[in-house]
Amino acid sequence: MSEISDPAQWGRRLSTAVVMFHEAVGARLGLSAVDQRALALVRQEAPLTAGRLAQLTGLSPGAVTGLVDRLERAGHVRRGADPSDRRRVLISPVPGSRLEPGGAFAELGRDMASVMAKYDERELAVIADYVKNTIDVLERQTRRLGDGGGP
Repeated sequence: MSEISDPAQWGRRLSTAVVMFHEAVGARLGLSAVDQRALALVRQEAPLTAGRLAQLTGLSPGAVTGLVDRLERAGHVRRGADPSDRRRVLISPVPGSRLEPGGAFAELGRDMASVMAKYDERELAVIADYVKNTIDVLERQTRRLGDGGGP
């Protein structure tokens, strides 16, 4: 079967390539791929609650608690009281703890820009639609599995 006639194979290969890339970046930083991506979300969205981090990652609240515990022990994030509601805890990155993945994302960005330059506006719109819908499906399925849903 040719590669082009098996879209399911594309999805498997893409998924594997993305996971392996993030595992390699995480290993370089001394973090798991999940911890590395969650730290990126904290930096992007900070300050945020554990509930918001659970929404963004699709992880259960218990899993997010363990994840934040690991990042806090490693000195990457800190928990603090929300100034507008002291009962609520906010998660923020620790200034100066920025881990650099050795330019991996900058190089990835350059390579991906070269790939995207091959397509016209109409083709990019189709690609964007596919990627957005794929993200929606993956986030929905992650939440389902995190909530104890079926296999």
